[in-house]
Amino acid sequence: QVQLVESGGGLVQAGGSLRLSCATSGSIFSINAKAWYRQAPGKQRELVASITDGGTTRYADSVKGRFTISKDNAKNTVYLQINSLKPEDTATYYCNAGTWSTRGYVAMNYWGKGTLVTVSS
Repeated sequence: QVQLVESGGGLVQAGGSLRLSCATSGSIFSINAKAWYRQAPGKQRELVASITDGGTTRYADSVKGRFTISKDNAKNTVYLQINSLKPEDTATYYCNAGTWSTRGYVAMNYWGKGTLVTVSS
């Protein structure tokens, strides 16, 4: 079983920065990647960034250049650095454990409860 706990969200002005954290525990043999998703009010959950166990990263086009995903294996933690925040970044951000294949990131049913990011204009 895998547990994921997000933290670091909050209220920030446009142009500001936040670093989200996802503390992970437990393991499943098939899991070889982690990702951050976000869900804005009234919208579908979307994948914003992923990172493989080997450190390869991928980003949604909408966040390239502003979001950075990283991990600290010693702390079992995945991070999402968000810079130049925009009001449209307002959403609940979720951490997910999944797999990486030639099809890209595939989410497994291991989710945290999310952390809310609110960006004021």
